[in-house]
Amino acid sequence: MRILVVNAGSSSLKLRVVDGGDHVLASEDLPADGVDRLDAFLGGAPSFDAAGHRVVHGGPRFRQSVLVTDEVVDRLLELADLAPLHNPAALAAVQTLRRLRPDTPTVACFDTAFHATLPPAAATYAVPWEWTERHGVRRYGFHGLSHAYASRRAAELLGRPVIGLRVVTCHLGAGASLAAVAGGVSVDTTMGFTPLDGLVMATRSGAVDPGALLFVQRQAGLNPDQVEHALDRESGLLGVSGVSGDLREVLAAAGRGERRAALAVSVYLHRLRAGVAAMAVAMGGLDALVFTGGVGEHVAPVRRDACAGLAFLGVRLDDAANDDARDDADLSAAGAGVRVLLVHAREDVEIAREVRRAVAYPRAAGPAVP
Repeated sequence: MRILVVNAGSSSLKLRVVDGGDHVLASEDLPADGVDRLDAFLGGAPSFDAAGHRVVHGGPRFRQSVLVTDEVVDRLLELADLAPLHNPAALAAVQTLRRLRPDTPTVACFDTAFHATLPPAAATYAVPWEWTERHGVRRYGFHGLSHAYASRRAAELLGRPVIGLRVVTCHLGAGASLAAVAGGVSVDTTMGFTPLDGLVMATRSGAVDPGALLFVQRQAGLNPDQVEHALDRESGLLGVSGVSGDLREVLAAAGRGERRAALAVSVYLHRLRAGVAAMAVAMGGLDALVFTGGVGEHVAPVRRDACAGLAFLGVRLDDAANDDARDDADLSAAGAGVRVLLVHAREDVEIAREVRRAVAYPRAAGPAVP
């Protein structure tokens, strides 16, 4: 079965046609607002049997991939505010493809679905119970498609069964999150109710004391939309460094002696190391640490410096292997108690896998899970 994969991110729209062996037959990367060019891509792409869309936030209703119906589209419209950088773009792509190819089965694949297995202790916020019960305030987690693939690929690289394997997957890109994956199941993660929580990101703040937000809101007279814009687009590496949200540019500036850039890198690494340790605690130990995503795959100094602060967990990196790494690989030093792996992100493979399952078992796949 050939699958069209539509991956709407915060900064790009990635299109792939994947065959049954997970080989990419056609691909194009468009700007985030490039959905109007979908028709042109389809005109030159090979035929496909079904389509899968990455949808970042499934809210409390969608806990697995679902076949898209009119009802599902209506529910997705209701979730737009939960991930304003991602969900509206994904929904626009869903609606465009349904118009262009109305007879093609289309599946919505949710980044939150992989984390639907979080135990109550990890998913529950200590807020008024009415917020939890009436408004669905809880930790949802994100990048689930990437974490699912990376953890399964880690087991393949290690030659071990998924069952019994304790993995921390580090999805580090413009957005960044960690997941504690025990036996193939997500048991903790750093992102929360929205993709703003957790690690420092390119332009997103990560975890911030809510009291600080209330203080600044009152002092500066900011409305909620202004606060959201600042946290989403003006914070993170960009906010601290004043240089860029691109970690490579921030590292270069730090190398030139720019103090705020150096501070931004230090804050980024501090949060990353602390998060890995917390994820290991959630599983009672750690067998493998996996780096994936644009930064995780291509910025060797981040892998090196992150691992240097995790030696107490048994993490030891082979510096030569780390510097030379290009493909999926084991980067661990000989005899290390915890293996360090590089896994290239293949959300397209995970989405195609979910589409095949949803099309084969439509009753299990939808419509919407209460």
